[in-house]
Amino acid sequence: MKVEVREAAVVTVAVAVAGVLLGVLWWWLAPRVPLVGDVVEGGWAVYFKDTEGEQAVGVDGTFALLALGFGAVSALAVFLVRRRGGVPLVVGMAVGGFLGSLLAWRVGVWLGPAQDVIAHAKDVGKGVTFSAPLELDAKGALLVWSIAALVVHLGLTALFGPRDPDPYEQDRRPRDGYGTPQA
Repeated sequence: MKVEVREAAVVTVAVAVAGVLLGVLWWWLAPRVPLVGDVVEGGWAVYFKDTEGEQAVGVDGTFALLALGFGAVSALAVFLVRRRGGVPLVVGMAVGGFLGSLLAWRVGVWLGPAQDVIAHAKDVGKGVTFSAPLELDAKGALLVWSIAALVVHLGLTALFGPRDPDPYEQDRRPRDGYGTPQA
């Protein structure tokens, strides 16, 4: 059990560290949400440039799709490294996927545009288009990596994992008419 827990800890850390790559890819591939600043009587106001744009949903979708891919690849890697699996290994993979998603979310926000939208609007000027900060509004997307990893690992284990011996095929001695093994 000590060996399995140690391997699970290594898998957790390795999968979580891969979250940095997910965060960088999310920042790079996510659509930009265009905003426009305007001066109103009370100060500055910020509006969507395209009120019917779907970029904000695309940001969440990009994160979810990337996390889905990372979950599948991490499950494949864990399965290839340790085919017999084990409960601690699968738990470590799920926890690592969640921690990796959290790390990716924070890295993407850190790399993305400035978080202070009003100050950014003042800097660029009235009527000038600028990008909104990178936000993950669908917090359920943080679970996609873990769920994808669990489903893919389960499928790989079911299809290609080691088989338990069939208890009915262990005793292949001939039997008499009543089912008693013959010598």
